[in-house]
Amino acid sequence: MSFSDAMLARFAKEVAKYPADQKQSAVMACLAIVQQEQGWVSAESEKAVAEYLGMPAIAVHEVTTFYNMYNQQPVGRFKLNVCTNLPCQLRDGQTALEHLCKRLGVEEGGTTADGLFTLQKSECLGACADSPVLLVNDRQMCSFMDEKRLDDLVDTLKKA
Repeated sequence: MSFSDAMLARFAKEVAKYPADQKQSAVMACLAIVQQEQGWVSAESEKAVAEYLGMPAIAVHEVTTFYNMYNQQPVGRFKLNVCTNLPCQLRDGQTALEHLCKRLGVEEGGTTADGLFTLQKSECLGACADSPVLLVNDRQMCSFMDEKRLDDLVDTLKKA
C-alpha cells in the first residue's frame, strides 16, 4: 500500500515533532491520519505506517488494537461508543447500550444496514460523574444519556 503525497506530508509534519531517532513516537498521529483519510485502519495500512516509521508491524498493530479510537474495519458514518465500565454500569451504561441496540436494530459492534451507525461498547471515557456517557465519532462526549436523550441523539444524527 502506498499513501498519497498529502498523507505523507502530514506524516512528516508529525514525525518532525520528535527527535530523529524517535520518529516511531508519531505512530498514534499517523494512524489517526490514516483513519481520517480512509475511514479505518487496515492491516495493510498498519504495515505501511510501520515501514514509514521504521518499526515492526506488530508494534503498530498493538497500538491499533489497544485503543478503541482506531477502527479496524469500516464503520458507519456515526460511531457511537457507549461506556460500559463499572461506574457507568452502576448508572445504567449497559441499559443505554441495550436501548441503542434495540433502537438501531444492531448487536453491539454492528453497523446499521444503511451504514449510518456503528455501535460499540467502550472502556472508561473519563466522565464517570456524568454517566451513562457515550462518544460520537471519537470526538463528541454525550453525558447523562437516558433513553430519551439517546433517542433524541439518534434522531438528530439521522437528520445531519
